[in-house]
Amino acid sequence: MAPAKAPSKLFTLSRQAPGDFPRSARGVFEAQVALARRAISPGSIDAALGSQTRAAISVFQETQNLSPTGRLDTNTEARLTLDAPLLTAYVVTSNDLAHLQPLGKTWLAKSQQSALDYETELELVAEKSHAHPELIKRLNPGVNWTNIAAGTVLQIPAVDYPDFAGTAAFAVIHLSGKYLQVFDARTNLIAHFPCSIAANVEKRPVGELHVAVVAPHPNYTFDPDVFPESPEAQELKMKLILQPGPNNPVGVAWIGLDKTGYGIHGTPSPEQVGRTESHGCFRLANWDAEYLSKLVWTGMPVEVVQ
Repeated sequence: MAPAKAPSKLFTLSRQAPGDFPRSARGVFEAQVALARRAISPGSIDAALGSQTRAAISVFQETQNLSPTGRLDTNTEARLTLDAPLLTAYVVTSNDLAHLQPLGKTWLAKSQQSALDYETELELVAEKSHAHPELIKRLNPGVNWTNIAAGTVLQIPAVDYPDFAGTAAFAVIHLSGKYLQVFDARTNLIAHFPCSIAANVEKRPVGELHVAVVAPHPNYTFDPDVFPESPEAQELKMKLILQPGPNNPVGVAWIGLDKTGYGIHGTPSPEQVGRTESHGCFRLANWDAEYLSKLVWTGMPVEVVQ
């Protein structure tokens, strides 16, 4: 995937005073932040008007009874308000740096790690702010990412999903659109997330499933039978247990469904969600999987539609 190109005005956003808000979003980057704050995810925030951002704009337009064009027109920008500055300061801590560790290149090496944590500070802050690493670099042009020190102050998008006080009623996964949505009992939208689906059409279950288990920070059982394309898997011929962490194959959350082997989970590669396909499960960015795990409940319906 080509790196996201941020517009030049992006670098002046941190100088906006709190008194400048609330106001309407201006341009793609601001729209992405405003959408994300509403739990309508545009994918990894990258200041580019890609397919996932257009889909998120369409969803927002529908909630506002606007024509769902996916275009960031004047009327949409006016409805898409921002209540606080777009950027926030993040201070690199010694705890951050202490937890960083290289990720093993093989399944066996990964199974021997004490945790599958972030490899770099860049990866860590990008996930914390729902952003593409290239965007974080552009927001912090003077930072030496290969030798970053505790106490370094970084500028990152100020994004937190809203606290949801009610109860989710059901979720719908759209295979053709590659997205997952969560609704309340009155069919009001709670959240919208890009989603990867199975590469094999036969592994895309259509119909009503249900949440069977919710496991935050899960370990992962590597089964070589699931990876017939991997020479290493075929040589190992044994199952391995991989420890939890954001670089675990199922990310930071596992939501098991009542169909054996199927679930909704996070991923070590959030920038690829919705752009590449899985072996059979429904894959979300880690920040989306974590938020979803707090909304769902055992027995909750999950409808999979074409």
